[in-house]
Order: sequence, then C-alpha cells, then structure tokens
Amino acid sequence: MTRGAVSEDSPYEIVEQNSASFVPLSARHGQVRDLFTLWFTTSIAPFPIVTGASIGLQSHLSLFWAISAILCGHLLGSLVLAACSAQGPQMGLAQMVQARGQFGRYGALLIVSISALLYLGFFTSNTVLAGQALHGLVPVVGIGTGGLLAAFCAVTIGILGYRTIHLLNRVGMWFMATALLAAFACVLARTPASAWSLQGFNTLGWLLCFSTSLVWNTSYACYTSDYSRYLPPSVGLRRPFLASLAGSASGAALSFIFGAVVAASMPQLHDPMQAVSSATGWLGPVLLFLFLLNIISHNALNVYGAVLALITMLQTFIASWEPGRGARIGIAGVVLAGCLGVAGAFADSAVPVFINIVVALLIVLVPWVTINICDFYILRKGQYDIASFFRADGGRYGLFDWPACAAFLIGVAVQLPITANAFFTGPAVHLLHGINIGWLISPPVTLFAFLALRRARDGKRPQ
Repeated sequence: MTRGAVSEDSPYEIVEQNSASFVPLSARHGQVRDLFTLWFTTSIAPFPIVTGASIGLQSHLSLFWAISAILCGHLLGSLVLAACSAQGPQMGLAQMVQARGQFGRYGALLIVSISALLYLGFFTSNTVLAGQALHGLVPVVGIGTGGLLAAFCAVTIGILGYRTIHLLNRVGMWFMATALLAAFACVLARTPASAWSLQGFNTLGWLLCFSTSLVWNTSYACYTSDYSRYLPPSVGLRRPFLASLAGSASGAALSFIFGAVVAASMPQLHDPMQAVSSATGWLGPVLLFLFLLNIISHNALNVYGAVLALITMLQTFIASWEPGRGARIGIAGVVLAGCLGVAGAFADSAVPVFINIVVALLIVLVPWVTINICDFYILRKGQYDIASFFRADGGRYGLFDWPACAAFLIGVAVQLPITANAFFTGPAVHLLHGINIGWLISPPVTLFAFLALRRARDGKRPQ
C-alpha cells in the first residue's frame, strides 16, 4: 500500500474512512458525471444570486451586456476550477495535500492555512444565512436555533463524507434545476423589454461583471480535487475536466444571470431574495426552502474541506500520523463548536465581516493556482512521488520549495497596488474605479518568476 494510504471504504460503510490520506486504487469508485452534478447543484444558491443582482445594478449595463460578461467570466473561471478538479483522479489526494508537491512540506502550510480560513469563513457565514432563511420560512424558529440546526445537518453530511455529498447533489440537481427554471419563467414574464437594451454598454461595468464572475469560480479551485480523488485514474484528464467545467460554468452563470434579471425587473427592491420571493409568487416559499437545503448541502462541502485542510496542517508536524474516520469526526466537532460560537457572538455582523475576509484572502488564490497548474500540467505532467508527500523530510520535494514560495509571494505583491477590500486599498485602485484585475496581472508575473527561479536553482545544482 502506498505510504499515507488507509484501508479502503466499503460501499456499505456509512461514514467515510479516508481523510487526507492517499486513496488506494482498490477504493476508487464513482462516475465522472458526478462532478457535473456536484458543481452545478452547489452553484445554485442565494449567495451567487445576490452577487449577480448586485453587480447587475452596479455595472449600469443593459441586461444583454451584463449577461455576456457573466457568461465569459464564469467560463474562464471554470477552466481554472476544472483544471484543478481533473488532478484528483490522477493523484488520489485532497487538493491541499497536493500543494506539498509544489511548495514543499512546510512551504505548503501558508496556502493550506489560508484555504482553511476560507472554508471556516464560508461555513460561519452560511450558518448565519441558513438560520435567517429558516426563521423566514418558519418564524417560530429563532435565527440562532435555525443556524444551529443547519450547521449540525451540514456537519453530519460532511462527516458521512464523499459518497453522501455526491449522492445529495445527484438528487438535488433535479429539484434545483427545475425550481430555477420555473423561477426564471416567472421573473422573465415581469421583465420589461427595455431592460435588455436600457443603459447600453460601458467598459468598466463589463469588466466588473466579468472579473467578479471569473473570481467566483476560481475561488473554488483550492478544494476541487477533494471531490474527484476517488475516481479511478483510468478516467483520464479530459473527462473530469469537461464535467467540472460544464457543471460549474452553467450552474454559477445561471444563478448570476437570474440575480441580474431579478435586479433588472425590480430595481426598486434592495433585497434580491425578497425580490425573488415577490416575483415568483406561490413558487417563492418553495424556492427559498430549496435554497435553504442547498445552503446546508454547500456548507457540508465547506466543513468537509475545512477538516481536510486542518488535518493536512496537523499532519505536517506529525508525519507518522495516519488520520482516518475518527480524526475527521473529532475535528468536525471542533469546527462546529468554534464556528457556532463565532456565529452566535457576532450574529449581526458575521456575514459581512467574513465575506470581507474571504474577499481579502482571494488575492492569494491566483498565484497559487498559477503555480499549481503550471507544475502539474507543464513541468511534471501529472507525475508525482506520492510517498514523498507523507515523509517527515518532504522526500524529493523537501521542506520548502523556494522558487514556488518566492514566486507565490511575488504574485501576491503585484496585486497589492490595485487591490481594494475592507482592510486595504492600494494606491492605484482609483485608476480602475475599484475593479479587480489582479487576476489578469498576477498569473504572467507569477509564472515568469516561478520558471525563472526554478531555472536558476536547478542550474546551480551539481551534475
């Protein structure tokens, strides 16, 4: 058995045995189409709908041009997500464990830690949103109680693990797709024809919609292979790539477009979800109930990924530890207690604060994913020594890969002058009216620095 592997899951076991360890070939299972259903269903939720409505109003674009920007942005962002997702079957590892192959055993800690913070921020925010949604549907249930129930359900799904997550999304896809299409029909019937051409086109508005959509799907890249790593390597790269691309691009784009259409049809309403409820009539409560279920399902991905990231962090310092089912359950309990404590203490401010933190942390994903894709597809062509990932000395990848770590920091630094978030505003932000184009500047700079530093290091090595 490969170093770091654990005994495989039986199809009759309810709770997944594996955690951040290598998935042995004898335990591989599933269908490539599950990647489509996972990313499609996950993307149909209130948060992307609200985001689509927000950028639709802020951009001052006609509905036609807003939709064109959303489609282009999600397509490009999904290419990044799909490129990471396709790595899972070949590696048999969670996405953050793979980072050791690019950054070294300790060098990967920074991106793993940031990934964990992203998961925990999303989990806490969604817990508060779920509590509010449940309270809105059933007023007798308090927001705090609703959040507790939703968080417990999400953690339970996360503990059950990989099979359960995919099963729920396979079933949920049909309900979410049907409900969204019906809601589209209701809203489009109320959308004035002028909304498609009113306000016309402006470059800054188009870039706002495009860049927000692109960053949306890119933000999922740090945990995509978590949900493809059980597929057998015989599926290759192309099939999981296309399934992930199609699911994420179509699901997220439909949600964003739905939000933009709602905003265009009812611009006087400041709460997009209230507008959805008003525009869809009797379907409104049904749609909101399905959204609540989808928040819980999506939050299961957040807690599942958070647990894998936290285990990866701990295992960095305890190389002999081979965590399994018990470790996942224990750490999931800690995550549940900690996030509920934060959500309860800051119930009124948790969502905006954590969204601001998440947006601020997204600056690190672009250079990381640039290095990840370059290393996997160009330099190593998917060939890694899995056993080295679990060695105390980092094996052939060492404790730090200085070219990767330095290129990563350079890729972050070049974004700072044009970065604007709740915690920092760069000196050149005003030139672009606050529109984020770090995703455009960072990749070529990161790639050049990574390849140049690797060449310089390898050239000094004795022959």
